[in-house]
Amino acid sequence: MNTLVLGDVSITRVMEYYGSVELSPKTFFPESRCSSWKANQSWLAPDFYDPAADMCVSAIQTWVLRSEGRTILVDTGVGNHKVRPDSVWDHLETEFLGNLAAAGIRPEDVDIVVNTHLHNDHVGWNTTLRDGEWVPTFPNATYLMPRADFDFWNPANGHPSRLGAASRIVFADSVAPVADAGLVQLWDGHWDIDANLRLDLAAGHTPGSSIVTLESGTDRALFVGDLLHTALQLVEPDVNSCFCEDPAAARATRRRLLGYAADTNTLVFPAHLGGHGGAEVARQGDTFAIERWAPFTRVTHV
Repeated sequence: MNTLVLGDVSITRVMEYYGSVELSPKTFFPESRCSSWKANQSWLAPDFYDPAADMCVSAIQTWVLRSEGRTILVDTGVGNHKVRPDSVWDHLETEFLGNLAAAGIRPEDVDIVVNTHLHNDHVGWNTTLRDGEWVPTFPNATYLMPRADFDFWNPANGHPSRLGAASRIVFADSVAPVADAGLVQLWDGHWDIDANLRLDLAAGHTPGSSIVTLESGTDRALFVGDLLHTALQLVEPDVNSCFCEDPAAARATRRRLLGYAADTNTLVFPAHLGGHGGAEVARQGDTFAIERWAPFTRVTHV
């Protein structure tokens, strides 16, 4: 099953990439313990961890939400032809647009694009290369971007970051072109998408990291972007990735939102989980346990 209906909202999972990100657990998650990966290997492998290669496994995917007659994309992955120096994503070539078409979505059908934050693997398909220029992929969409991230990653503002100079390339090819086309709506604090969906800031990973909350009838879901990158963080919420700009805030935000999810039976959908794509969690002492996986068909490859 690739589509799930919660209340009046349908959720479709569209994959771009699934496999190794060429980062070991200790590189990707320097605060994690080797013993944790070993102790949880029985369920982390193979969906989230390749023990033979000692490499993390990640999905790049877009959550397509259909709500109140509109088509909404949550994050747009890496994109094709993008220059990403020293990255597994450099000049990536995938069939993402074909996968969107297989889900019944043409680029011109998209009404809203949500970038939960402005890292390269969340904004890539904002644009496509046409006649040597980056142009908006979804020409009829409003691109919702958190103002804090737009300001932070804008090279004109000169903010230092963990990504260094590489972030300037991302802004130039995947953010500035849609802003220049007049398609970007910057927001701060919170933003009501419609009666079923809202955006809220969830800072830590980046200054403007955000989540999409779905509340429709008695059903709830959180689309949390990079609040967590691996399923291990569901059970060890104090572990950060190496890409978190504010580690203390990232830990606090992760605990707060997982606590909300546990207390309200809310499905949690991170951007990069393979397998079933998400989970319900339950409190377990001062941490959390996986109650059940999301009811999507388990993905093992793209």
